[in-house]
Amino acid sequence: MKQYMIKNFSFSLSSGRISAMCALGVMLILLSGAPSATKAQIRPLPPPTPKPTPVPVSYPEQLIKELRQLQQAALESDYAYRQVAHLSSNIGPRLSGSKQAQAAVEYVAREMRRLGLEVQLEKLMVPHWVRGEESAELVGYPGRAAGTTQKIVLTALGASTATPAEGLTAEVIVVNDFAELQAMGRDRVAGKIVLFNVRFDKEMAAQGQGGPAYGQAVAYRGGGPSAAARLGAVAALVRSVGGAEYRLPHTGQTRYAADAPKIPAAAVAAEDADLITHLTREGAVRMRLTLTPQQLPDAPSYNVIADIKGSEHPEQIVIVSGHLDSWDLGTGALDDAAGVAVAMQTVQLIKQLGLRPRRTIRVIAWMNEENGLVGGRAYAQDYAAEIINHFAAIESDLGAGHPLGINVSAKPEALPLLTPISTVLQSSGAGLVRVVEETGSDITPLTGAGVPSFAPWQDSRTYFNYHHT
Repeated sequence: MKQYMIKNFSFSLSSGRISAMCALGVMLILLSGAPSATKAQIRPLPPPTPKPTPVPVSYPEQLIKELRQLQQAALESDYAYRQVAHLSSNIGPRLSGSKQAQAAVEYVAREMRRLGLEVQLEKLMVPHWVRGEESAELVGYPGRAAGTTQKIVLTALGASTATPAEGLTAEVIVVNDFAELQAMGRDRVAGKIVLFNVRFDKEMAAQGQGGPAYGQAVAYRGGGPSAAARLGAVAALVRSVGGAEYRLPHTGQTRYAADAPKIPAAAVAAEDADLITHLTREGAVRMRLTLTPQQLPDAPSYNVIADIKGSEHPEQIVIVSGHLDSWDLGTGALDDAAGVAVAMQTVQLIKQLGLRPRRTIRVIAWMNEENGLVGGRAYAQDYAAEIINHFAAIESDLGAGHPLGINVSAKPEALPLLTPISTVLQSSGAGLVRVVEETGSDITPLTGAGVPSFAPWQDSRTYFNYHHT
């Protein structure tokens, strides 16, 4: 059994998770080759929409044969695993603007050229935020032994401003939601450090709703610092957004509002958030906090775009993609080297099997999904005149959990077009089809412009235990 050591994760080929995700890429062959699939049929409509009469669709046996060929080849291949290993272990963290991000751009471009694709680099100017040093300790709390402190494990949120060089010391107050913060008012909040102790809903995640659970909690990471600043807080902390209670902080982007001062912002490990909350119930708690991030001038970077030209309709484009950048605390294996590797293996399999898609298959390794979405927005703007010829777009950006099926943002009458795909993927346990509003952050501008979009529907029950760590 082949194994690939990727930081603290060991992926075995027999587990088939990434390979099964690659098998989901076979939908692109259907979308790029099915003779009955027209752009008009699969344009999405805004909800709600009446249930349409299903459109009869027929498929040649050769198409089904090619789908099964691709599925089997994906399940037997270790190509995607090797790409994940190189991006995460050899190159490492790939925060936008960093040298590692540039190395990843060069690597993917080089590999796509090696496979015989036509490669172009779409130039971008991306945010260049550098984390710096970070530390925190409790210097006052009930029962403290004289001359002692307690270390708090935390990490700066993306885009956070810095504390003074010597740090800042203030009382910590804990709130459970925005309403509780507002009820305190400025008199109780001004001059304090606010901790939003909002728990990730593990029960919701255990029921297969990891994404919605994340969305509920991440609202405080994004909007909490500005909400606290409006009431005069000097810094804001959030409980790490994740499903595990271990002492490991989860980073992520915060978004400062224009109507509020920018204050230092950090994510606290879940265990430490519980400690602070416990101590504040007994009396006043004071923290010394030091964060030294820097927001440097925007830096040049690139989306990597690589095409297999269509044999009959080269002007019509099917995108398969993942984002190349990652946060800097880990090596970005799950978020999103896995997604980029799936896109890369999709075209590697097409080449390996000698298939000739009717429409152009375009691999895109997006840059700056994590802290700006510059890559996706720039592509939609730069290719605005060609959007009408974008037949479909897929993005894989939810880790490497076992795939359950396909998320679809398209007209309901498009669903019968996916029947052969779901039938073939049943053997991998990935034959479900689910209609959703959004499929991927980078392709959201394309979805909004009417391009049908897709994403692997994956088991996300434990994904957010490791996300952004």
